[in-house]
Amino acid sequence: MTIDLHTHSAVSDGTDSPADLVAAAARAGLTVLALCDHDTFDGLADAAAAARGSTVRLLPGIEISARLGGDSVHLLGYGCRTADPALTAELARIREGRRRRVPAMLAALARLGMPLELSEVARFAGDSPSVGRPHVADALVARGYVADRNQAFARYLADDGPAYVSRYATEVATGIDLVHRAGGVAVIAHPWGRGGERQITESLLVGLVGRHGLDGIEVDHNDHTPAQRRSLRVLADRLGLLVTGSSDYHGLGKLNHPLGCHTTAPAVLGEIERRIDLFGGSR
Repeated sequence: MTIDLHTHSAVSDGTDSPADLVAAAARAGLTVLALCDHDTFDGLADAAAAARGSTVRLLPGIEISARLGGDSVHLLGYGCRTADPALTAELARIREGRRRRVPAMLAALARLGMPLELSEVARFAGDSPSVGRPHVADALVARGYVADRNQAFARYLADDGPAYVSRYATEVATGIDLVHRAGGVAVIAHPWGRGGERQITESLLVGLVGRHGLDGIEVDHNDHTPAQRRSLRVLADRLGLLVTGSSDYHGLGKLNHPLGCHTTAPAVLGEIERRIDLFGGSR
């Protein structure tokens, strides 16, 4: 069994449609796939329909834009009830924050000599309800200002970049509670990627486990070095956290994250599904 628990479709900032993502997962030899689009469940129905006719089993997921103080944290939720009122209201608030910051980012880019129109960003966002920096990056690439998304983020759009604009995101503890109330399992994505070890400390995790029931952390991920993965495994074992692994696949939207490059153990998936059933979630 080959299990990839963190992927994205064009419904957020990936480049494959949900159905094409499932087909790509089948070609890659995956047996279980979690679709975790940013702040939206909108791709799950199409992915589930495609999975019913394939060798791939779909685990419904989401990646919630969260924060720890002023720092960004990404929270994965598996098996949430997609119509849960509190969670859907919070996701709508996050998506509105995404939408409202785009003009401010374009104004910053214009001051840097790289004007873009909203319509250019909208062309790359398409029907996605989660407009984000990757769509701005794609518009920059199309204009020839940068070579690819990676360069756009490195030079302009990263959290410390000159065109970065903050937006609303839920506090990570609140996000964990919302996932649980919706029947889901909460896992912090790539916690030590991009300097995250300064924020996601052992003492923080102890609090999130003890007071909010955090279920797990994503350990095997391309944003983590081998040494970080070893340390995170030791930490997860000490705190009783589930350990997941995944590709964080975005199609052509993120380089060097092929499907199945990191995977989750079958026993961990079994425990995630057991908890979804226990919490009253949906899978």
